[in-house]
Amino acid sequence: MKITSHLVRKMNDPTGIIVGERYEFLLDVEVEEDDELFTEGGLELRVIFASDENSERVVQYHFTDKVAKDVLDFALEDDEEAEILEYCKNNLT
Repeated sequence: MKITSHLVRKMNDPTGIIVGERYEFLLDVEVEEDDELFTEGGLELRVIFASDENSERVVQYHFTDKVAKDVLDFALEDDEEAEILEYCKNNLT
């Protein structure tokens, strides 16, 4: 999986359920054609990322087929989730 671009925006959490600041990352990702995640129209990973003085973490994520707008039921491997966490930390604006 390769991240080709991203958008990030700060989210408002009026409930205060998530401690700290919350951000939404929309990551355009490429996968090999033989990968089970491959879609003809492209793939997007939506990540909810939280940051406070004690930690930074991925709260939630899901894959979406960019053309069909279908949410895909796949989970990241532990190493992939760690990679996404680092990406979000490094690209927080």
